[in-house]
Amino acid sequence: MPSYRLQVNGSVQEVAADDPDMPLLYALRNDLGLHAAKFGCGLGQCGACTVLLDGAPTRSCMVSIGSVGNAAIVTLEGIGGPEHPHPVQAAFIAEQAAQCGYCSNGMMLATVALLAGTPHPDDAAIRAALAGNLCRCGTHVRILQAVRRAAEGA
Repeated sequence: MPSYRLQVNGSVQEVAADDPDMPLLYALRNDLGLHAAKFGCGLGQCGACTVLLDGAPTRSCMVSIGSVGNAAIVTLEGIGGPEHPHPVQAAFIAEQAAQCGYCSNGMMLATVALLAGTPHPDDAAIRAALAGNLCRCGTHVRILQAVRRAAEGA
């Protein structure tokens, strides 16, 4: 069975897969045990499966394992954890910006990418950066507050 070397969260991981078209999402969740990226729509439209691929928010359900190459993959687990949360994670927690939590992965990683390029975005930039992430629970106001809080600390 062929294997693929992936740079995930700062380390190289080997994933065996028969099909080079297997979605990166499956490798992350099933082979590497990284469960922050969720299977949502499977069509790249909801943002639940978002990862950062060379710093850009990317739908991992739409990226094949064979196409990743040497790109750096960062998952939500890779930016911080319970003991040392990333400032964006801390802001989302402080603002209680999650209800069901399904969209949180995509919202937080989109925010990380936004703040990397625009440390102090206005509301229009925040809304544009998060537009591709669907939230069904209606925590939009708290999410916006969390992004603003993270920007203040960035």
